[in-house]
Amino acid sequence: MSEKWDIRFLDLAEHISGWSKDPSTKVGCVIVGEDREIRSTGFNGFPRGIDDDEERLHNRDLKYPLICHAEENAIMHAARIGVSLKGSVAYVTWPPCSRCARSLIQAGINEVIYRDGIEIPERWVDDFNTSTAMFKEAGVAVRKI
Repeated sequence: MSEKWDIRFLDLAEHISGWSKDPSTKVGCVIVGEDREIRSTGFNGFPRGIDDDEERLHNRDLKYPLICHAEENAIMHAARIGVSLKGSVAYVTWPPCSRCARSLIQAGINEVIYRDGIEIPERWVDDFNTSTAMFKEAGVAVRKI
């Protein structure tokens, strides 16, 4: 795919991240098939039917057990509607954590793309290093633009 399309899909992921109600971090994901067709999208948020009230959103002890990451939401949405993600590319606004790396690998994603120069909080550095190693071992390309 050309860099023009990569930038368009990253811009779309950024737009979708704005749908998250999380007050601290908003992440978007767009999963695209080989013909540049959008197969699924996701943003970080609570599962359908789970109340995302202010108390839960502002209390990490309450929020973290409930929240689905953007990549997970995109994968689960595709499963819900019967869309295969095998051989697709995931465009994300944030490097995937190890939890999402597991899911992306298992879903058959063959490339993950995010913007270069994202400043990673210290608490996430080790986990992102783990996910990078997982992608490499599983043969999933990672590209920063």
